[in-house]
Amino acid sequence: MSGEHASRQLIDDYARGDATMAADTVWALEAHLETCALCRGHLAACVSTEAPGIAALVDTVRAGLEPQLDAAVRAPSRRHRPRWVAAWLTPVMAPWLAMTVLVTLMALLLDAVARPVFLGGVSPVLAIAPVLPLCGVAASWSRGLDPAHELTASTARAGLPLLLRRTAAVLVVVLPALLVEGWLTGTMTAAQWLLPSLAFTSTALALGSVVGVTRAATGLVGAWGVVVVLAWATDHGPVDLERVLQPDQLPSWGLFLALGIGAVIARRNAYSTL
Repeated sequence: MSGEHASRQLIDDYARGDATMAADTVWALEAHLETCALCRGHLAACVSTEAPGIAALVDTVRAGLEPQLDAAVRAPSRRHRPRWVAAWLTPVMAPWLAMTVLVTLMALLLDAVARPVFLGGVSPVLAIAPVLPLCGVAASWSRGLDPAHELTASTARAGLPLLLRRTAAVLVVVLPALLVEGWLTGTMTAAQWLLPSLAFTSTALALGSVVGVTRAATGLVGAWGVVVVLAWATDHGPVDLERVLQPDQLPSWGLFLALGIGAVIARRNAYSTL
């Protein structure tokens, strides 16, 4: 790569299918070609001169498909979706995010009608707030829930950047909802749940580089569920949920968050193979 465009020699080698090209060079070139019309034009010219067999194959396929495409019934036009939506969200994230917000509303209802006797007086919203973003994170990177998973995973932009964009999209929806519900209940400050939420999210991403993001997020939600059940069953015995989420525990949650971020950075190259 030189300047803002790929070199002509690099494009020639790519068009010929040069097997000696490094994998990271190929991925960098493909990512550049997605956004550079000039280099794509050079690639098209190189294919016709450097790989005439491929050009002939494309022409043959086009000639065979054009009559069928002309005779096919045109599908109704779909409403145009901005490119940034596809870069930040998957088609299945909207219902999962709606479900996550619905869970927070149900917790708010419980808080209003049953908090004095529920979890020893701890707000149900506070009990689920630390792991609530994990529901959306698990859905945003689930192989089974993304119909375009194989296509997405094969692109040069797959990996940690895409995962971080989808995680940010989840946080943008979930965190404001929790802020509003904390304000409505009057018993939950952002200091009690915001840092734990971010700590759990970063840990899910870090563990996801080893076992998969969906498995990691699901496992952390289950572990926190055990903590909540123990807090309810022991009635402020071995596990004091309210104590765990007090502001004086922020240094511990901050360390938790820093370790998660450090692990994500250290294993940043592992996400392209998930």
